Amino acid sequence: MREPACRQPNVSTRTAPWPIESTPESVGPLRPVVPRNACVLAFDFGVRWIGVAVGDTETRIAHPLTTIDALATRERFEQIGALVTEWQPGLLVVGLPLAVDGERIPTTDRADRFSRQLGGRFRLPVHRVDERYTSVAATSELAALGHGQQARRLLEHAHAARIILEAYFHDHAP
Repeated sequence: MREPACRQPNVSTRTAPWPIESTPESVGPLRPVVPRNACVLAFDFGVRWIGVAVGDTETRIAHPLTTIDALATRERFEQIGALVTEWQPGLLVVGLPLAVDGERIPTTDRADRFSRQLGGRFRLPVHRVDERYTSVAATSELAALGHGQQARRLLEHAHAARIILEAYFHDHAP
């Protein structure tokens, strides 16, 4: 039996309630082919919090991982570096915040900068995915599971990152 690229926590997942198209941009001079069994880390970028999810290109299953306090840049990238070291991803995916009509908003530029920083610091390809409605979907899912408002605030970013990663897997079917 083939060993998975990522260790998979025993957590059930749901797929995104709608297809979310991903953008074709990649950070870095080349757009390398990601191996079929590569681990992938996904990020729901926010000014205050960054949600993180993990999955792999073989099983195409995503799991919420953690939420990082995004206020201090040095600490933020130290935590991300520890996750990159632990999971050894072959690809990073970042949610691209857009307005409902698809137009760029001020946070879009910050998420683009974050994507470039990830690619530069960790020398990994970075793919951006339209993240419209992911936080709303994550909050709704957590409410349906019976989580109170306080718990939803703590969990929603990692679950939004999971939805972003599921969208990437959906748009990049083998």
